[in-house]
Amino acid sequence: MTVVNGYEQSDREEKLNILNLPSLEAEAKKIIPTGGFGYIVGGSEDEWTLQENTKAFNHAQIVPRALTDMENPSTETDVFGLHLKTPIMMAPTAAQGLAHSRGEAATAEGVAKVGGLMAQSTYSSTSITETAAAGNGAPQFFQLYMSKDWDFNESLLDEAVKAGVKAIILTVDATVDGYREEDIINNFQFPIPMANLTKFSEGDGKGKGIEEIYASAAQKISPDDVRRIADYTKLPVIVKGIQTPEDALLAIGAGASGIYVSNHGGRQLNGGPAAFDTLADIAKAVDHRVPVIFDSGVRRGSHVFKALASGADLVAMGRPVIYGLALGGAQGVQSVFEALNHELLIDMQLAGTKDIEAVKKAKLTHINY
Repeated sequence: MTVVNGYEQSDREEKLNILNLPSLEAEAKKIIPTGGFGYIVGGSEDEWTLQENTKAFNHAQIVPRALTDMENPSTETDVFGLHLKTPIMMAPTAAQGLAHSRGEAATAEGVAKVGGLMAQSTYSSTSITETAAAGNGAPQFFQLYMSKDWDFNESLLDEAVKAGVKAIILTVDATVDGYREEDIINNFQFPIPMANLTKFSEGDGKGKGIEEIYASAAQKISPDDVRRIADYTKLPVIVKGIQTPEDALLAIGAGASGIYVSNHGGRQLNGGPAAFDTLADIAKAVDHRVPVIFDSGVRRGSHVFKALASGADLVAMGRPVIYGLALGGAQGVQSVFEALNHELLIDMQLAGTKDIEAVKKAKLTHINY
């Protein structure tokens, strides 16, 4: 255990024996301090949208296929010019030092071991450079919470480009923070400095609540900002937080190289639709012009399968990986990805889909509950 400003961080480093990803939450709660756990697990208001995110996968069913004359399906895939061993990626999740002393560096190491894609957050506990180095050459994306201070934005983007990230994820659904009651109940303030805030111009994040952190975030984000970031970095820009076909088309028109369908894991607008329920319509509007990433509520291999069959090219997850990080460090992260990949491979075999491209063409049936 490491103690920073009175906050106890896990130092665990071990492979995990995982029954299923949903079971990790209760185990992680035992070792992550109350305030940190509340920040990680919480959604906005009464958490209706958070809960619906996972329930919504029941709105679609995978059609089993037999007599397909196939075995040993493959999860390897190519997207954004990258060859990945799994279509499951790490969502850009903030402040991972709340779960483990090595924070994002351990997550990057674990993701790299499974041949996956890591996305790191502006509000990381470790720096862009440190997180990239921990991946040991594995592909990473950098997620930008755009600040009102463009000099601050440039300083982050400069470091990201220098660190060799492959794309910039611009988050557009968090211009203000959602009303997260867990943080209010716990009077939560970030106990651990955020490396990117420490290094540059916006304090260190330590001792601040989430509202104070978001106070410096840009509230006005327009298509011009997508163009500006793409022109400045010369990297693909993926727009995260898209929940309607109209906004997807607006982003593509502004030069976005990818669309990221997400409702921030139910942490922003409560009462909005489950992310999965919006995916198919958005993917149809995008019509393969750019890749589509999806997250929010993913807990099972069947969820990954259904998202891919509904138009996603990559499927991201956040909270389950953070729980694995707390319970086992880099090896725990690796264990989480391996467990979900294992479930996905079973689903692929039983649905007669030999590879990820076949999954994307798989038939789903739908029921309105």
